[in-house]
Amino acid sequence: MKVNIRLLLLSAILFFTASFSIASPKPAPEDGPVGTLTGTVTDKADGKPIAGATVSIPDLRIGTITDVNGHYTINKLPKGVYLLQVKFIGYATFNQRIDFTKTTSLDVQLQISSIETGEVVITGVSKATEIKRDPVPMVAVGKNFIDQRSASGNVIDEIANLPGISAVTTGPNVSKPFIHGLGYNRVVTAEDGIRQEGQQWGDEHGIEVDQNSIDRIEVIKGPASLSYGSDAIGGVVNLITPTPVPDGKILGSVQGIYGTNQGLMNGSFRLYGNQNGLVWGTIISGKEAKDYRDPHDGRVYGTGYKEGDARAMIGLNKSWGYSYLNASIFDDFQEIPDGSRDSLTRQFTRQITDADTYRPIVPESILNSYNITPLHQHVQLYRIYDNSNFILGNGNLIVNLGYQFSHRREYTHPTEIDIPGLNLHLATYTYDVKYNFNMGNDFETTAGINGQYQNNTIGGATVFPIPAYHQFDIGPFFIVKKSLGKLDLSAGARYDSRSITEQAAYVDTTNASYPTLVGQNPTTGTNVYKQFNALSKTFSGATGSFGATYNFSDAFLLKGNIARGFRAPSIAELSANGADPGSQIYHVGNNDFKPEFSVQGDIGAFLTLPNVSASVELFDNNIQNYIFQEQLLDANGNPQRVNPDGSPNPNGIYSKFGYVQSKARIDGGEFYIDIHPLPWLHFANSLTLTYGTNLGNGGHEPDSLKYLPFIPPLHTHSELRGTFAKGFGSFKSAYAFVGFDHYNAQDRFFAAYGTETYTAGYNLLSAGIGGDLVNAAGKKVVEIFIEGTNLANVTYQSNMSRLKYFDNATVPAGVQPGIFNMGRNISFKVVVPFDLSAHPKS
Repeated sequence: MKVNIRLLLLSAILFFTASFSIASPKPAPEDGPVGTLTGTVTDKADGKPIAGATVSIPDLRIGTITDVNGHYTINKLPKGVYLLQVKFIGYATFNQRIDFTKTTSLDVQLQISSIETGEVVITGVSKATEIKRDPVPMVAVGKNFIDQRSASGNVIDEIANLPGISAVTTGPNVSKPFIHGLGYNRVVTAEDGIRQEGQQWGDEHGIEVDQNSIDRIEVIKGPASLSYGSDAIGGVVNLITPTPVPDGKILGSVQGIYGTNQGLMNGSFRLYGNQNGLVWGTIISGKEAKDYRDPHDGRVYGTGYKEGDARAMIGLNKSWGYSYLNASIFDDFQEIPDGSRDSLTRQFTRQITDADTYRPIVPESILNSYNITPLHQHVQLYRIYDNSNFILGNGNLIVNLGYQFSHRREYTHPTEIDIPGLNLHLATYTYDVKYNFNMGNDFETTAGINGQYQNNTIGGATVFPIPAYHQFDIGPFFIVKKSLGKLDLSAGARYDSRSITEQAAYVDTTNASYPTLVGQNPTTGTNVYKQFNALSKTFSGATGSFGATYNFSDAFLLKGNIARGFRAPSIAELSANGADPGSQIYHVGNNDFKPEFSVQGDIGAFLTLPNVSASVELFDNNIQNYIFQEQLLDANGNPQRVNPDGSPNPNGIYSKFGYVQSKARIDGGEFYIDIHPLPWLHFANSLTLTYGTNLGNGGHEPDSLKYLPFIPPLHTHSELRGTFAKGFGSFKSAYAFVGFDHYNAQDRFFAAYGTETYTAGYNLLSAGIGGDLVNAAGKKVVEIFIEGTNLANVTYQSNMSRLKYFDNATVPAGVQPGIFNMGRNISFKVVVPFDLSAHPKS
């Protein structure tokens, strides 16, 4: 009930804030709208109109679609210079900055191109910017790319195959993004620029976002502390929801996905409208899956899930700017695997009592059931946020405000299924206010301040890995960009401060299976002990960035960037002292930690020719006070296994890990070449290499300590793809591809204390086909996407999968321990679009 009251109060606050913003005095007429931009989009080769091209202004979040005559109209445009983008499949993207004070008509000729160029990003920049002109390493993918990855179990898996990006996984529905070997609290995941906060320190804590609600993903591959503050030392993944539909339109779709491996069923409904700038939309989704299977283990017990999601948006898009109020609910039931097996048959077993003296083999009826097992996580995230952009003076005032409430419960008591083992409540208020303007001689400048306030409470549980705490982050910053002909320069600076206040906590263990929190500083109680000490800490640091891009020609450019990053330790790294059931780890923190600081250099070369595109990107990242976990040993030198209360038990279900701090270096590169022997044929190849070295704190490190944990191995991806924009008869925008992925053996691993083990290399085969079915009038009726992954049904373990280490404490000789990755999976995705717009009478 308290949660609902909080949500209602915050909803009211944000609603009235947005309403006040929308209803605030409008600019005087001389500062008001210029009017309308009109034009026609045609094929440069034959001059024929292009119907269905997207014409948009990313900074203003407005756009339209060309009609059958290639004509477009965008109304209520403000004064100022903005980037106009025109896109259509099979053509080179058109990008041009337009001064709407002087231009009211613009005809655009698109040129047929085999090469995808002109990608524009809005993440971490003052204005919409072409990726090729920004010195910071970035990558972006749109809805077509996402749709064609229909076999992905979550939104992070959809991008985990891109160069420089990977994911630490705990089964098919839990993935945490890693960028250049950095993840957890070093990568900020945001939705529409609002940072995601959901206890991301946890190994098995995934990203609480409905994958069906995301139409675009932009990734900053390197320190982004300048724009996003602490925790962005490794980069940013910005998940972007659908943009408003054109004025006068009400558009929607119904989609369904079926996956053969888990029997995945994923359905989603969306409806968006725009009436004279009053925009609104909703997306409702649900998915469920059984335990996945692989050729070595069969069905893997404890990997099923059920998820329900909903979101709604309402706002205004006018000549003075825009303001959108968003609300969403994420509700996920995720089973908890532990890998326990029968010692003779190696079949999976399950815990049936708290005493855990005997575990029966899991029957096939449970392995093949959609019912969630008694031991599971229940993760809910309630989110309300407002994105506003006000045209003010000669610039834009951007205000992003958000509230999130993350409720994470992990049920670990098989005989008391309503009592959560873990119960965390995290409320987060985020703020981001910045003003973009031109300073002096056309210096694009951004000055702003952002941060967050958090309140985490514990209780109503039986294990307590982290304490209750308050946290406040604040960081003022500025960024300046300047174009000097072919040279683009960018620089900025920031100062961050994070304050953490932790509450002491005491636990009563009179009932050993069900410990409880008791009042502050009890003076009596024979079974009471202190779980957490009171703590107050403040961390601060300065960061900065400088970069340049030089366009030698339209075909070749060089870019370089150097940035200093900052990250304050997370609450888990400082003060953890308890079991996390979902990860099977008993965490131990260290409140003497210092903040991390990094210096990363990036350099890249990019070539774009009519039939070939290629790039080389190199990075080198040196990190001071790098924090990571290592397995703790007992008095006999064996990895510690403990009970939920931390007491030693050689057969305990929890491994005990402690956080440590060291100097580190992560370097590597990405190499990409895309050859187009025919206009419709692509042969894309990429290679990603990442090395992570533990430099220690002075002196030579032994081989077992030489490398960092969770560093992806050398990875190559090759894809032969045919793209047929005009299609075949009624089948339009057709595509087909075959992909091959090679992962080297990972023999550079953190071997000390049994923390990591050697991982063999493997090869994976994938394929896909799809397109649009249209009616006689050329209107899209159905979109079809089919994707197959691990088609050869290879038995393999990824070093980035945490399930690799889930098994009995003792494994028979000659048996490969751990759980293997998913086997063959074929997914079928069908999207049925519909149009409820009012059509003019003939």
